[in-house]
Amino acid sequence: MEPEAITLTAPRPAGRTVFTQDWMQLTFVHWAVEPEVVAPFMPAGVRPDVFDGKSYVALVPFSMERIGLFGTPGVPYFGSFLETNVRLYGVDASGRRGVVFCSLEASRFLTVAVTRVFTGLNYLWAGMHLERTAQTGGDVLEYRTTRRWPGPRGAASLVRVQVGDMIEASPLEHFLTARWGLFLSDRRGRTRFWPNEHPTWPLRAATLLHLDDQLVAAAGFPGLADRPPISVLHSEGVSVRFGPRHPAFVHTHVT
Repeated sequence: MEPEAITLTAPRPAGRTVFTQDWMQLTFVHWAVEPEVVAPFMPAGVRPDVFDGKSYVALVPFSMERIGLFGTPGVPYFGSFLETNVRLYGVDASGRRGVVFCSLEASRFLTVAVTRVFTGLNYLWAGMHLERTAQTGGDVLEYRTTRRWPGPRGAASLVRVQVGDMIEASPLEHFLTARWGLFLSDRRGRTRFWPNEHPTWPLRAATLLHLDDQLVAAAGFPGLADRPPISVLHSEGVSVRFGPRHPAFVHTHVT
């Protein structure tokens, strides 16, 4: 099944603000896979989203900044940290497209512990470092991650990219980045959709200089990170607003 037209802004308002956050200095590294490879990782009622017959696995390191609850200013210290995600893409019966997270490494232990309890997302505590170096031809960013808890302890990732020029995103690049929510399973095994809103991604070309990654394999995709990725992109970031979670199987339109 091929994707319908991908919207560049949220297709519907996210509703009442539950929390806000800024996603900054992101690098998107994507590999194409057959849909049946990722199907077992989809929550109930969600199928792999595809483009030209392929679905995708992504490694996304970035800086999470200024998380705020219910419209309040960002929480000091605990609301800003480095994060690295392994994520997939799904679509439900209502046509809602969203991210499915396999793992979310974060550098704040308390934030990880609280988030695991209250959201059900697979947050993991990790030692992380981000360095940005100005160079001729484009800044070089190096993201380092080493998992601490829970295991497998020591699973690591090193991503080094050189940032290029601003680009006009292709249909595939829109498909990979223009996502307006996430799917997750609650404690009762019910699938929920958590909508968000943010501006259109400002995207830049990026060159992968070095990748040494174990997180993709730890998420259930051994050998994938040994292959050249099909797409590498960078963004300086966007400000994001999340609304309340909705059941994934009920089409909810907020006016």
